[in-house]
Amino acid sequence: MIRNYFKIAWRNLWKHKTYSFLNIFGLALGMSIAILIALWVRDELSYNSYFKNKNKIARVIQHQTFNGVTDTEISIPRPLEMVLKNQYQEYFEEVAMSSWNSSNHLHYNNKDLSREGYFIDESIVDLLHLKIMEGDKNGLLKPNSIMLSQSCAKALFDHQNPLGKIIEVSKEYQMEVTAIYEDIPYNNDFHDADFMMPWKFYTKTQPWIRNSIDQWTNNSFQAFVRIGQHTTIAKASSAIKDIKKNADPEARQYNPEFELFPMSEWHLQSSFKNGKQIGGRIEYVWMFSIIGVFVILLACINFMNLSTARSHKRAKEVGIRKAIGSGRKLLITQFLSESFLFVILAFTIALLFTYVSLSGFNTLTRKEIVFPWNSSIFWCISFLFVCITAFISGSYPALYLSGFRPAKVLKGSVHSGKNSGLFRKILVVTQFTVSTILIIGTVTVFRQINHTKNRPVGYTKEGLIQIPLSGPDFLGKYEQMRHAFLQSGAVMEMSASSSPATDIWATRSGYNWQGKPPGFQDEFACVNVTYDYVNTLGLNIISGRDFSRDFPSDTNAVLINKTAVQYMGLKDPIGKYLIPDQEEVPPLQIIGIVDDIVMESPYEPVRQTIFAFDKYESVNFYNLRLSPDKSLSPALKTIENVFKKNFPDIPFRYQFTDDTYRQKFASEERVADLAGIFTILAIIISCLGLFGLASFVAEQRTKELGIRKVLGAGIFNLWLLLTGNFIALVLLSLFIASPIAYYFLSGWIEQYSYRIEISFWLFAFAGILTLSIAWVTVSFQALKAALSNPVKSLKTDG
Repeated sequence: MIRNYFKIAWRNLWKHKTYSFLNIFGLALGMSIAILIALWVRDELSYNSYFKNKNKIARVIQHQTFNGVTDTEISIPRPLEMVLKNQYQEYFEEVAMSSWNSSNHLHYNNKDLSREGYFIDESIVDLLHLKIMEGDKNGLLKPNSIMLSQSCAKALFDHQNPLGKIIEVSKEYQMEVTAIYEDIPYNNDFHDADFMMPWKFYTKTQPWIRNSIDQWTNNSFQAFVRIGQHTTIAKASSAIKDIKKNADPEARQYNPEFELFPMSEWHLQSSFKNGKQIGGRIEYVWMFSIIGVFVILLACINFMNLSTARSHKRAKEVGIRKAIGSGRKLLITQFLSESFLFVILAFTIALLFTYVSLSGFNTLTRKEIVFPWNSSIFWCISFLFVCITAFISGSYPALYLSGFRPAKVLKGSVHSGKNSGLFRKILVVTQFTVSTILIIGTVTVFRQINHTKNRPVGYTKEGLIQIPLSGPDFLGKYEQMRHAFLQSGAVMEMSASSSPATDIWATRSGYNWQGKPPGFQDEFACVNVTYDYVNTLGLNIISGRDFSRDFPSDTNAVLINKTAVQYMGLKDPIGKYLIPDQEEVPPLQIIGIVDDIVMESPYEPVRQTIFAFDKYESVNFYNLRLSPDKSLSPALKTIENVFKKNFPDIPFRYQFTDDTYRQKFASEERVADLAGIFTILAIIISCLGLFGLASFVAEQRTKELGIRKVLGAGIFNLWLLLTGNFIALVLLSLFIASPIAYYFLSGWIEQYSYRIEISFWLFAFAGILTLSIAWVTVSFQALKAALSNPVKSLKTDG
């Protein structure tokens, strides 16, 4: 019996090739999108799955309150380490202090590599359960030790045994390789850890870190913990909340509260506002999950629409089957089996689509998703997915067709009245409501990104490169390098700074100034800069002057930005002093005000910023303004030659500032690109259904069109007759979609401080676009029917 059902289904498939193609291709496209989205969502939800105990791992974060506004940071003070280890040991199995991930030069024999890694506590191996492939898992207990990832060891030593070898790190440390650990996969934190060196070694060799052991206001570190088996992260977090009682009075004035941030939430729920967790990438996971559901529903709607629309073609078949004794259950089974065949074929094509597009999808999303051919879970879910899709897409046609009365259909009476096509109209409205919402949403996302990208940054990004510095070789070489670079002709201007132009690495507080309100808790972003910083970046000085070699007193001077002037409440700040709380630090005279520049998130307001003169050469970047008279490639080659002449053993690395700034939009742009692609495909799916439906309507009304043409109806009138109902349905979908889209988008846009306004023209644009797409889709079939020969139309057996 089942075999017979599938045989009939196969014959029907080949008999109506166009209809079958529209159905199968639409379903396959929808399924492929759903599979890609599901793989992306799974990858997002499985972030940090490499770590077996990720539900027991957390990082310590702190909330600080400045003038009633609470700020959340992942940076913590060093004294917290001993407090956690000594006073709260019952809550933690492991506590690991760590530096920030930084790039260093690894040198062995004639090989030089630039790799990223950490100075980190030896307990990190047990905390993360790192897989040690060679060597000793307790290798970091040895003072001058280094652990390398497999890929880093292979790049540095080729096929040699790396254990026991001595490598030079940034020409500053001689470190012995004690262990090799398995590379941490891409969709995990610490995936960029190419090496790890001992935290204790770091604290002994860096004076500023040694001095920070009792500095509760020096938030320059990070801490990771693994809680004990007999407690929870929530309990441990509650216990350490009031560690502030251990802090000094200066730190306590900012009401610091510590909290444990679970590893399971690092990737998807990392956004905080006023001390409260407000989400993060989880919003994108929900958004794409909803899009995936909508897209597969659109494909199912197509199937139902086309199947019910062509019901009159199957009406006599149903009537005859019922007349000779076929029950409704058997008919339902037959039509569901046809649906199942269509879905199986569509799913097979969808797998092919997915496999072919996965490489490009990974490039677009910057992921390393592998198709789960060997996953039994995937195939079980796929089978369930196919069954559900077949049931959803075939249920209504099966119930609808099997419900025909044989007496009526054998007489040629199929339709039950003027409302017989109501359900199909509802489905069309649903399709284009979803498509319109997707269009409005995608355009809004693109507009928000472009609005932020076009935000004035306050300096000239183009033609500016930055060379990162690390190691002692660069100390005391700034003036020498500046002279060499300027003499080369490839560089027009040069300066140095403690932070890149696209970020701020330091925040300071504890300043006093004339007119500071009592009890005001100050906080400034701080950048140490050399002479010529203003000219190199192209900053705009609003009042005052730049640092000058003609004024020796400028070593104790600062520039402030426009936001800082407003923040401090100063009407005429030039000549005024910022007085640090530390008595040993001299007052800093304000000599100039620069226009605001966007150094951090372009989506947020510019912070009050101090540009302090760097007199100790504590800089991390050379900033080079390229000469406009030289072509880019020769200029970069010249700069590299100058660099290698002065630092022959250090790899030459540089960053284009505009590229670095562009990376700030990378995540949002990827999301927007994905949303745009999925929206276009959803529209295509909707149009396939509309095309098939218009084809059916034109075929159904063949005789009517022939009679109207004979009676003198023009092509335009016939076109209007066929397209009018569809355009009316699309217009209705616009009225439904607009308020829904506005409600959700207005909530989404609120998360940005620097944002667009949702304008009326956006809905008008989406409406015109949707109408145009629907009009073109329907018009093709309408004009084809209107231009047909009426003699042939009247001969048609309807």
